[in-house]
Amino acid sequence: MTIDFEIPAEAKAMRERVRQWVQDECIPAEKRLLDGEDYSKVLAELRQKARAQGLWCPFIPKEYGGMGLGPLANALVQMELGQSHLGALSMNTQGPDDATMLTLLEHGTPLQKEKFLKPLLNGEKRICYSMTEKAAGADATGMQTRADKVGNEKYLLNGEKWFSSAATAADIALVMAKTDPDAPRHRQFSTFLVELPNPGYRIKRNIPTMAIEGPLTHIMGGGHAEIEIKDLEVPAENLLGGEGNGFSMGQHRLAYGRLRHGMHNVAMAQRALDMATKHVTNRSTFGKKLDERQAVQFMLAECASQLYIARLMLLHIAYKAERKMDIRQENGIAKVFLANMVHKVVDTAIQLHGALGYSQDTPLAGWYTRIRSQRLVDGPDEVHRWTTGRNVIKAFKATGTTAGACGGDLL
Repeated sequence: MTIDFEIPAEAKAMRERVRQWVQDECIPAEKRLLDGEDYSKVLAELRQKARAQGLWCPFIPKEYGGMGLGPLANALVQMELGQSHLGALSMNTQGPDDATMLTLLEHGTPLQKEKFLKPLLNGEKRICYSMTEKAAGADATGMQTRADKVGNEKYLLNGEKWFSSAATAADIALVMAKTDPDAPRHRQFSTFLVELPNPGYRIKRNIPTMAIEGPLTHIMGGGHAEIEIKDLEVPAENLLGGEGNGFSMGQHRLAYGRLRHGMHNVAMAQRALDMATKHVTNRSTFGKKLDERQAVQFMLAECASQLYIARLMLLHIAYKAERKMDIRQENGIAKVFLANMVHKVVDTAIQLHGALGYSQDTPLAGWYTRIRSQRLVDGPDEVHRWTTGRNVIKAFKATGTTAGACGGDLL
């Protein structure tokens, strides 16, 4: 008896469609932007074509206008879309919007779905997620932004937020705040839907980072904002998921975001490796082709190994997700590995391109400065490793072996 790694035919076909879409439409559209065409016009044309072809909101149920893909098919699609920075945007599956759409789908009231979710699904609006704070950092339970209920009609929010990605491109913010400081630690927080712009939600600045930025960076949602929240009035009907459920909803939301980052990292790494291999097969030094040199072949081999492991990780997680199995341990392990994998592959691609890779004449330098954040966002490597290590110890104490915490029971 053999283990069946066969991907369903319909999922394969969808992967091929999206792969072709990225190559035929998204990557050429990148050049149009570089040549000075208007971003709004280019994206609107892409989205119109995508919707006409049924390529829209991959993971959203069909009754809400999406493609209704399950975890496996969506993973295959996302592992193609990440090859272009227009890929996810073209199909309205970009972060941070995507994970918040899922949260609204699961926890939103009928009114919230009509007012907030519907325009997100139609691609008419963008949403950001304001959770992180300077004082709390990786420990979300340390956040200090308060939400005080005023009568039965509204809440009054005060505090600050830090690194609210895509806030300057957003029409809506999902804000987490403390509603009950006396409740158990993970039940102190709630989340609120805030329409933007709003005088109580002030974007102080887009925080400068090491990432290379272009004129479209913040328009496309690539910025990270510092927010002042002062006497922000939010109608009680905009409370999402009930009081005290903000932390658990946030963790569920971040779990998908971590996987989506990883899926896009695979796509970016694949494109970087393709670029590097194309370069070394066309380049000669000291009278010999670069692709004939063993050192170069070893570098390519290491990248291929990393990509192979990354794909298997994601497909296994998708397999478990399809069956509603617990994926928390695998998710944490994969998040760390995939963030480091893409850094390794893009760095190798830069090295193989030489000075050209270090320049901004290829996208590699821009990718390199952006992907460093992958080891910090949605929980830094160290926090995930800490959790993974604790689970290894728990498994051993419970069963006498650590196998259950490190893939020893794959299926």
